[in-house]
Formats: sequence, C-alpha cells, structure tokens
Amino acid sequence: MVKAHSLLYAIYICLIVSIICGALLYFSNLYNQLNLYYNLQEELYIQNQSVLNFALGNKTIPTEIEKDENSGIEGSYETKTYGLLSLILAKSYVSTDTVSSVHFVGAQNTDKNAIYLTNLSKSLYYSGKVKLIGNNQLPSPFIETSYINNNLNQLVVKGEKSISEPFLPEINTNFKKIFQGIKSEKIKLSEIEKSNDSLYYNSFFNNTKEIQVKSTLGNIIIKGNFILRSEDSIRVKKNAVLEDVILMAPKITFEEGFKGTVQAFATKGIELEEKVTLHYPSVICVYNESIEESKIKIKKECQITGAVVLFGSTTEMIDKNSIEIEEDGLVFGDLYCSGKLMLRSNVYGSVYTNRFFLKTSSSSYENLISDIEINTEKRPDYYISIPLFNTQKTTYGVIKKVL
Repeated sequence: MVKAHSLLYAIYICLIVSIICGALLYFSNLYNQLNLYYNLQEELYIQNQSVLNFALGNKTIPTEIEKDENSGIEGSYETKTYGLLSLILAKSYVSTDTVSSVHFVGAQNTDKNAIYLTNLSKSLYYSGKVKLIGNNQLPSPFIETSYINNNLNQLVVKGEKSISEPFLPEINTNFKKIFQGIKSEKIKLSEIEKSNDSLYYNSFFNNTKEIQVKSTLGNIIIKGNFILRSEDSIRVKKNAVLEDVILMAPKITFEEGFKGTVQAFATKGIELEEKVTLHYPSVICVYNESIEESKIKIKKECQITGAVVLFGSTTEMIDKNSIEIEEDGLVFGDLYCSGKLMLRSNVYGSVYTNRFFLKTSSSSYENLISDIEINTEKRPDYYISIPLFNTQKTTYGVIKKVL
C-alpha cells in the first residue's frame, strides 16, 4: 500500500522534472532564435561589404543592385560629397532588419611628382642634406648648390626630370565650390541633443548641420556631419575633440597640442601652433582672390595627414600669399601653393608651388630648399589622396569608415 505522502513526493518530483524540461526546451528555442539572428546579422554585414565593393568597382556611380534570391537580402547605396571628400552610404536589409555603413572613399593615387616648381623665375637651389624621390618638374633640369652655412651639402635625387610650365596644374574645381557654399541645415548648438551628456554627433545619413560658433572652441566633443562656422575667426583649443567636422572662417588657429580630424577652410589665414596633429583625412585650405595677404603658418613638430592647400592668387600676387612650414614636422600627403612656400619639414607626397623661399636670421633666399626630404615612395600605393586635380579616376578605395 502506497502512503499518501509518497504520492505527494512523486507529484513534486514530476512537477520539478516538467519545469526543468520546459526550461530546457525554452532555452533551446531561445538559442535557436539567437543563432538565426546572429547568422542573419553576419549575412547582412557580408552583403553590406559586398555593396560597398560593388560601389567602389562601379566608380561610385549609383546603380540598382539585384536582390539575393537565396537569402532574400537586398542592398542599395548612395553617394554624396562632404567637403572635399566623397561618401558611400551602403545599406543591406531584409524585412525585419537593416545594416548600414558609411565610408569616406576616393581614387587611388597615381601622382609620382615630388616637386612641381613653375617656370617663373630662376632655377631651384639646395643647401644641406636634401632628398627628392619622385619625378621633378623644374625651371631647369639642374638643381644648383647654394652655400648659406658651413654644413655639408648632399643632394639625393631619384626620378625623372623635366621642364615645368609657367603655371601650376589647375586645381580641382571642387575646392572653389566649397567657398561658394555647402548645402546644410543651419541650427543652434543648444538645439542639438547630446549623446551621453557630452558628445555632439550627427550621422552622415542625416542632413549636414551648420552651427555658428564663438571665436574660441574648447572643452567640447563634436563628431560627424557638422560645419562649424564663424564670420570672424575660430581658435580651436587643445581640449576640443573634433572628428570628421568642417571648419569655415576667415581665420582659423589650432592651439599647441591639438589633435583631431578636420577639413579647415579659410580666406585669410590658418595657423597651426607647435605640436598640432591632424589625422587622416584632414585638409587645411586657404582661398584668396583678393589683393590682401593670406598665409598658412605651420609651426614646429606639426604632423598633417591629408593635404595643405593655398590657392586663388594670381602670379602677380605671389609675394602676398604664402605657406610657411617650420622644422621637425611632417606632411603625409600633398601640398599645393599658388603663392610662395617655405618648407622646412619633410613631405611624404607631392609638392606644387610657384616659388620656394627660405628665411634665415640674416637673409632671405628665393627658390631655395634646405635639409628636407620630399619622397613619393613613402606614400604607399593604397594611400588615397585628397583630390587636388580633376584627373581620370580609375581605381577607388576606402579612406576611412565613419559608421
């Protein structure tokens, strides 16, 4: 005869076993759903990368993409400009989910020019240790020696030499269009909701937001699709965090020690104080068509990865428009100057200028370079340059992923 409490224990055990079995079935079903979700996410990411590669192979020309019949995933992309850079906005999606990405893209660099010095004045002279790796287009095939101090003169040249024209290659028309206006949505900084109570962020899928800022920009974090504009000047403090933003003002100054990624456009001047670092892809550009002076001043130990550009001045105004780059720094990219250029730091890329000059404590010298290296071979083939010229674009690549 079975006792009553034994029957009760059996019921309890059956109940516990049923709960455990139910939990196991629930977790098994949950695991299967998560597995399906992550597999779908992986397929969406793979498809998104395929969309990006298709856009690059199609030279960023918008084209309809066929639906993947096996997975049911669809893809699409659009392109737009942001300052001097091009963007690909790619999407892959099914009915229940979407994966998006945004990349800065550009054409692979094929420019092998080390120096292009216009044929407007005397030959190029050098002093000290100078290394020119790449093709050189100069007023004369001979680079003359100048003795301005007691240091040993040593010249290393690798590449073809040819006679230059009396004018620089015409700069990309997009540079001038930037100063004519960028389509944007004007908004006050106070109207933008901050992420995590500290970060101002605007996706590149949204419209570009233009903000009028005060003359001093500091203790702030701004990332993404913004134009920061001032009608007078902007001084960027080293405690400001700027990533992928555009700055526009008559004068722009970066405080010593600042680090960031910007496209800076000015009409009167840009100054980088000592030890400023502008990460890839950054642009500093001055456009001046007036009779007033303009200058880009880059002080000691600055590093710029991207492009340094001064343009707009005529040959009659060369002396009023200048770029001065002090020693112990590096320009990794390209340099274009329609005025005169004092170059004391190395350039891993190409240099285009109407005239060189060098100032010492006792004198000033025309078309003289001293103790520098201009080397196109240290700019790798996969490097994507800021598009200085309207050249035939063949192979495209990714500059940077921004989403």
